[in-house]
Amino acid sequence: MGLTSRALEYAAVLIALVCVGLTVWVWPRLARRGPVAVLGRLGVIAATQVAVLTACAVAVNASFEFYGTWDELLGHVSTAPARITAPGTGPGVYAARSGLVQPAGPQGLDRVRGLPVGPAVKVGRVESVRIIGRRTRAINPAFVYLPPQYFQRQYHRQRFPVIVAVSGYPGGIMNLAQFLHVPQTADRLERTGRLQPTVVVMVRPTIAPPRDTECVDVPGGPKAETFFTKDLPDALKSAYRIGHDPSAWGVLGYSSGGSCALQLALRDPKVYTSAAALSADYKVSDDLTTGSLFGGGPQARRRQEGHDLVWRLKHLPAPQVSVLVASSRQGERDYGPTMQFLKAVRPPMTSARIILPRGSHHFTTWLREIGPAMEWMGRQLTFPQDTTPTPKRHRTAQAASRAAVGRR
Repeated sequence: MGLTSRALEYAAVLIALVCVGLTVWVWPRLARRGPVAVLGRLGVIAATQVAVLTACAVAVNASFEFYGTWDELLGHVSTAPARITAPGTGPGVYAARSGLVQPAGPQGLDRVRGLPVGPAVKVGRVESVRIIGRRTRAINPAFVYLPPQYFQRQYHRQRFPVIVAVSGYPGGIMNLAQFLHVPQTADRLERTGRLQPTVVVMVRPTIAPPRDTECVDVPGGPKAETFFTKDLPDALKSAYRIGHDPSAWGVLGYSSGGSCALQLALRDPKVYTSAAALSADYKVSDDLTTGSLFGGGPQARRRQEGHDLVWRLKHLPAPQVSVLVASSRQGERDYGPTMQFLKAVRPPMTSARIILPRGSHHFTTWLREIGPAMEWMGRQLTFPQDTTPTPKRHRTAQAASRAAVGRR
């Protein structure tokens, strides 16, 4: 029974209801004096509270994907990458060529509505995988949307642009698929010609749950920025036909995922050349969920300044990237910082904006923005990209065919 499965949720809720019912039924019998009755009442209360809290914890974890498996919850996670022995066969990663991207269980994907149903060559495909960081040794769950063209013969050597979609904290990849409708939106936009064929990779922002790592390389701690700028691109390029040039890479997100998107593009423009941020923050600060992100000593302030985007734009050369930011004049606290950030943008960096009259820090607002944001990003990314090398046996056959034509 998986940690995020519906069966576990239903079982936990059923046990909680049974405990509540038994408590009501036995309470009159325990309403007596004496140590036995008192201990009985305490035991019944404790059992009921544990059952109810467990049911709540299971439901919250299934929704936000704090822990994807029992092993991850218990800390029994392997750090050694494993090879996929039969790439492209059965329910797994399509055409995977390395152990850095591995097939995973549903991870809640089976509960998401509106995903492509039918032959992949006609409707595309959404895969559930886990990504292993070669440098950081982090293991991050992910969903990968592959457009129909990815499976079509005329594109069999084509490398596709890629959008990395980052959820907010403490949400997980389920939020991107179930509540923000990222793969459904990509499919709809591509079918109507408003988004070029694009691979979309959905990930969470933290690599060391439940700590909020804010896409920062923590001194002596998790190297989240390294994961997103080195491990993630390397792993995806080893498993999928996606562009190798930075012009093919964009990153978007909401809330802290939007903050990560901007941080990654401005700090690592040779990896991500465009970013879209919905309700983002523009600087990273320590709080109870992050712990100390910048360490101590004389370098701590310098590290923190490096993650203040307005400070970067005022004191460092502007990177050649394109950004889109979204906020609301009323209902969102980031409106003022958003306008301050936009004023600080200067060439060669370019910016666009989505400013709603009213909004909130919620999916009701982000659902209005995700379609235009993905459509905008599609216009920033280069397609078609370079092609995969022709296999040696194919090159030999082509050379033989050209030689035969020449002899004629």
